[in-house]
Amino acid sequence: MTPILIIIHVAVCVALILIVLLQKGKGAGMGAAFGGSSQTVFGSAGATSFLHKVTTIVAIVFMLTSLGLSMFMGKRVTTSIMKDVSQPQIPAAQTSEAPTQTGDTQKKP
Repeated sequence: MTPILIIIHVAVCVALILIVLLQKGKGAGMGAAFGGSSQTVFGSAGATSFLHKVTTIVAIVFMLTSLGLSMFMGKRVTTSIMKDVSQPQIPAAQTSEAPTQTGDTQKKP
């Protein structure tokens, strides 16, 4: 189930990228808007295009496959190759006194 969901997710990602790149930018008419164009600043507020509807559907499918993948990957049983290896015993730190310095080795100002 997971490999099929991964393949669908990758296909939806590529489709979403291509659909977004095919659309006309909303800010394309912004320069003309300041010059007295009849369009609004961010493009005309007409009916939504077919690409806009397809983008919405593909984005919803992308979010659903993302959630599905995270749920399936979170329920996996994780195994480790180190589970049978015993931990080495770390020796206790030895305490030793720091050597004392005599006044002969220090420089006097």
